[in-house]
Amino acid sequence: MTRNVKSQTWTPPDDGLSLTPDNGPLLKVEDVCLHFRASNGIVRAVDNVSFSLDHGRSLAIIGESGCGKTSLARAILRLLPRNVETYTGRVFLDGTDVMTFDEERFRRDVRWVKMSMVSQAAMNSLNPVLKVGQQVAEPLLLDHRATKQEAVERAREVFGIVGIPAAFLDRYAFELSGGMRQRAIIAMALVASPILAILDEPTSALDVLTQANIMNALKKIKKELNLSFILITHDIATSSELADEVVCMYAGQIVEHSRADPFYREPLHPYARKLMASVPTLRIHKKPEFIPGQPPSLLNPPEGCRFAPRCLDRFERCQEEPPLFIRGNTSVKCWLHERD
Repeated sequence: MTRNVKSQTWTPPDDGLSLTPDNGPLLKVEDVCLHFRASNGIVRAVDNVSFSLDHGRSLAIIGESGCGKTSLARAILRLLPRNVETYTGRVFLDGTDVMTFDEERFRRDVRWVKMSMVSQAAMNSLNPVLKVGQQVAEPLLLDHRATKQEAVERAREVFGIVGIPAAFLDRYAFELSGGMRQRAIIAMALVASPILAILDEPTSALDVLTQANIMNALKKIKKELNLSFILITHDIATSSELADEVVCMYAGQIVEHSRADPFYREPLHPYARKLMASVPTLRIHKKPEFIPGQPPSLLNPPEGCRFAPRCLDRFERCQEEPPLFIRGNTSVKCWLHERD
């Protein structure tokens, strides 16, 4: 069982980043590009992506594998590999452009302190020779943010938040089940009291019951902490459990950004419609559809609309790259909506 999450043992330091929590979005991403060098060319993993997220909201980023979802998260948190060719754009957190920070300041004041990430494959994120409690407490010991005793007590506290018995602090990762390991790395992401947590496939490789338990824990954390989430997934059913808004990515670009309710009922972009049509339904007898063809190579993406080669609604204008058209509370990158 989870419990109330107000900390009595540790208070995060005031680092001056919480500048304008009521006067603008929590996170604003502007024209972010992240390209990688490969042996056969440049991979355009994230290509001019822009979006914003308000305080206390959850954003699901969905799309097929290889569309740039995880690369976008890594761009926001500056978790970059050595083969970066291009890394540009602006990332505002509470009104502060954190892209202007040097690496040391970003590590000290932003990464894991204000923004944290739950990576895929929990077992790969945990050191097998260190006790789980030590690993969860570690972010608080860096830069002397807390004493060892305070860090251990805070780790015990977040274990209670995510539903892990305190006795598991002294266990190793191999002694935990898959669901408990997943909860442990969620606790690790929460230990420094961030204002934004990025969850990369948090329920992948887990059984259905464990997935449901993890999602229920996340919903409770979101409600009690007023924490904002970015949920990266290709599981549309899972994303609908937590999302207030949805971003649909294709070939390194955002093709639709919408509030969750209208998106799950009737998405506007042809690719998003095909994704929704591929999900089996419980109450409506409907045969799931599939998307013809395969995603393009990000080494050499198509000119114009990147989805056009697979789109059944394509026409001559699709040879040009469409802008994002604003339709109510939805933005959609498709020429079909130019005159809606």
